[in-house]
Amino acid sequence: MNHSIEKNEQYALIRLAETEFGGEVPAEFETATRSLIREGYSNLIIDMASVKSIDTAGFGSIRKINRQCANELGIMVLVSKDDNLIDSLEDIADLTILPTVEEAIDAVFMNDLENDFRNDDDEYDGEYGAGQEPEQ
Repeated sequence: MNHSIEKNEQYALIRLAETEFGGEVPAEFETATRSLIREGYSNLIIDMASVKSIDTAGFGSIRKINRQCANELGIMVLVSKDDNLIDSLEDIADLTILPTVEEAIDAVFMNDLENDFRNDDDEYDGEYGAGQEPEQ
């Protein structure tokens, strides 16, 4: 798989240099992304600007890694402006596809904020009990 990886504190960006997400690419993609997740990168941005087609194994690979990121309270964002590619991916539940890397980075930060708010709500519920107000 021809690609580059840029690591940031909040996310890892994988820039694919493949025109087809098929053959050996999905297996290599899974290996690379699982390694990043083990390193603590639950937010993955996959720049698929050069990708024009995805085979069945590719769909399965994207589905698995998307689910794994979600299980780690992260997000996987695919970046593409190719309408045909985007249409082919619409059946994957909860998959985020955006047209630019900058928008994908924003989505990562929004996801982190939502997780922070959710954690704050859980702490509140745990301290006072769900739906109960603090005594005054």
